[in-house]
Amino acid sequence: MPGLARREQPLTVHHLNQLLLVCSLVLLVAVAAVRISSRSGLPSLLVYLGIGIAMGQDGVGNVHFNNAELTQVIGYAALVVILAEGGLGTKWKEIKPALPAATSLALVGIAVSVGVTATAAHYLIGLEWRQALIIGAVVSSTDAAAVFSVLRKVPLPARVTGILEAESGFNDAPVVILVVAFCTAGPVEHWYVLLGEITLELAIGAAIGLAVGWLGSWGLRHVALPASGLYPIAVMAIAVTAYAAGALAHGSGFLAVYLAAMMLGNAKLPHWPATRGFAEGLGWIAQIGMFVLLGLLVTPHEMGDDIVPALVIGLVLTMVARPLSVVVGLLPFRIPWQEQTLLSWAGLRGAVPIILATIPMVSGIAESRRIFNIVFVLVVAYTLIQGPTLPWLARKLRLGESEGAADLGIESAPLERLRGHLLSVAIPKGSRMHGVEVAELRMPSGAAVTLVVRDGTSFVPLPTTVLRRGDELLVVATDPVRDAAERRLRAVGQGGKLAGWLGLAGNGNGPHSRHSGQ
Repeated sequence: MPGLARREQPLTVHHLNQLLLVCSLVLLVAVAAVRISSRSGLPSLLVYLGIGIAMGQDGVGNVHFNNAELTQVIGYAALVVILAEGGLGTKWKEIKPALPAATSLALVGIAVSVGVTATAAHYLIGLEWRQALIIGAVVSSTDAAAVFSVLRKVPLPARVTGILEAESGFNDAPVVILVVAFCTAGPVEHWYVLLGEITLELAIGAAIGLAVGWLGSWGLRHVALPASGLYPIAVMAIAVTAYAAGALAHGSGFLAVYLAAMMLGNAKLPHWPATRGFAEGLGWIAQIGMFVLLGLLVTPHEMGDDIVPALVIGLVLTMVARPLSVVVGLLPFRIPWQEQTLLSWAGLRGAVPIILATIPMVSGIAESRRIFNIVFVLVVAYTLIQGPTLPWLARKLRLGESEGAADLGIESAPLERLRGHLLSVAIPKGSRMHGVEVAELRMPSGAAVTLVVRDGTSFVPLPTTVLRRGDELLVVATDPVRDAAERRLRAVGQGGKLAGWLGLAGNGNGPHSRHSGQ
């Protein structure tokens, strides 16, 4: 097989050097593009797609890439990392009240959106019912990466944020099941069979995700690892384990990884800021790699005939299907029309629909390339419209929340032999702990401020030492009062020395605590 030998050349060190150079340059360009996109309001995913297109066969790179199966596999792996990173940053106290509404929106809303969009694709564009149903299912899933990135920039009410986060984490599972079912050879199964499969896979995925998350958090809290850098690795490994176990058990691996990561993120694990930073870095790499690869898979000169159908389907999806799915899905809940309007507009699409559009290509469905092109154009066009206008709409609806007192960054390291914890507390610029004396912290018995680092100089504080913005405190707390000490520190950081009078001493709640370390 001489021809085969010529095609399958082994990877040499020289080829590895070239690959590393290209990948590192792409990452650097993508990192620089984030700054440009943040200033211009252009969603970063479009910049990454543009990099991939520029490298492709219609761009300056002239790279010929058409492996849809490899793109699908890498895309799935990237989604696992993105969902894990999103779950780690999700606060249970914020998402808990929104769970019923988000679940309804992820199930009932998906059904409404698929039906309306597929009907439009069939009657307005002329697609066969199978292709129309595939497109309806593919574009009905909101993208976790797009939603999480927008929520970091737009301060929204806790209920809206909770619904959007939970929906984006939950709705991937039923959509994947629907797309695979519609792409299976032979007649499409009855709706009640699909409903039963979706329910079973979600139940299996949820059970495995919760179990793995609880076991992992329990283990990391009770076993002191020899190096702080091992904690981020262990957390991500546990999250990926949840996905793999859920998928191998014929459940929803995507739901499993999201729930497991959410449990880990709310477990007050040691060295948490370092873990969050590590997860965010992996999430950025996953997004960059995924979008660049999707851009490489696109052939722009073949999309001319699919632009108008994509815009028509996208218009129906954005202005009819999504609002109707929100209204029907949230019908049992008393949610004001302003919040429903914002939820309708915030149903952002991103990499997930484009990755799911590779499933019919791998399955050999007729006109699968056209389906991919329509989905790609739809996502790009309407992301350009919805992403930059979401903050404006939130302000018009008077749903944007003003900035409150900045929360503290608290990092915990276990002192196994002493049965205690060393808390590293950073006082940010907006914290109301500024001007508070050490004695006025009123720490619980068994906890004490042992060191203050200020302007590069460390000293042992007196009870009358006044704390300032930019200080870093080292607090030693015994195991029984560790949580109470952290709650008290957060309360003073948000309420100042009068935190007890303001009712903040025991709960540690406050604005934007979702983004803080634990």
